[in-house]
Order: sequence, then C-alpha cells, then structure tokens
Amino acid sequence: MQMILYGVLVFTSVLIDQVIKGWTVSNIELYETVFSNPVLSLTHIRNSGAAWSILEGKMWFFTVVTLIALIILPYLLFKYRNETKWLTIGLSLIIGGTIGNFIDRVRLGYVVDMFQVEFFHFPIFNFADVSLVVGVMCIFVYVLFFDEKERRI
Repeated sequence: MQMILYGVLVFTSVLIDQVIKGWTVSNIELYETVFSNPVLSLTHIRNSGAAWSILEGKMWFFTVVTLIALIILPYLLFKYRNETKWLTIGLSLIIGGTIGNFIDRVRLGYVVDMFQVEFFHFPIFNFADVSLVVGVMCIFVYVLFFDEKERRI
C-alpha cells in the first residue's frame, strides 16, 4: 500500500508540473513576463540546459543521467519504503521532478520554465524543479536527524 501512495505522489508531481507547463505555453508568449510583482512573476522561457543554462544543448548527458537516476531512485524508494517519511517522500518528489523535466527534454528538446524570483537573481524554474528541491531538502532532514545507523561509532 505504501508504494501505491508513493506512486501517487510521483504521478501528482508530474501531473502538476505538466499542467503548469502546458498552461504557460498556451497563455504566455515566449520571453513574456506576466503577474509581475516584487516577489514572483511568470516568465515563459525554454531551457536546453540545467540551472543557469549550464551544459546547454547537452541533451545526451541529461538523457543518460536521467535514465540512470530513474533506475536507482525507484530502487532506493522500494528498498527503504519502511523508513521515515522524510526519506520516502523526498525520493518520491525527486522521481516526480526528474520525470517532469525528462518529459519536456524528450518531447520538446528543452525544458519549459516559468517561475521567476524577483527579489534576488535566481534562474527561472518550474514545478519539477520545486519537486526536486523539496525532495532533496526532505532527504537532508532524514540524513541529519533520522539516519541513526550511519552515526553509530
């Protein structure tokens, strides 16, 4: 039953990401900014790289890394399915974010990004990126506070 819930979390993360990206492409012209305010605005861009467009155009690299991640991460989720929710939810969100951006890369050749933080310079990002970051934060909490086996001396 737990694995079904984790699968639902992965699916929901991917679904929300793809719906937001679809809405962005349909309603905001490329490079147009809307809902601009001092905190967050929506700017439709295409990113063929990673954050800050590093490794731009290296689709083969992202494909290989993603395929490896999509083998290892579900295995880890299954293996540690009975651990604390910090780890399992974190892994589920990372899987969902990975799939969300991979769909774009395979289907479009780039990732659709739209969320722009206005109060400091930060790359424009998407919901898949949010899932990835929140997932990594959950795993950090797990490692720092719950992973007792590794801390035994």
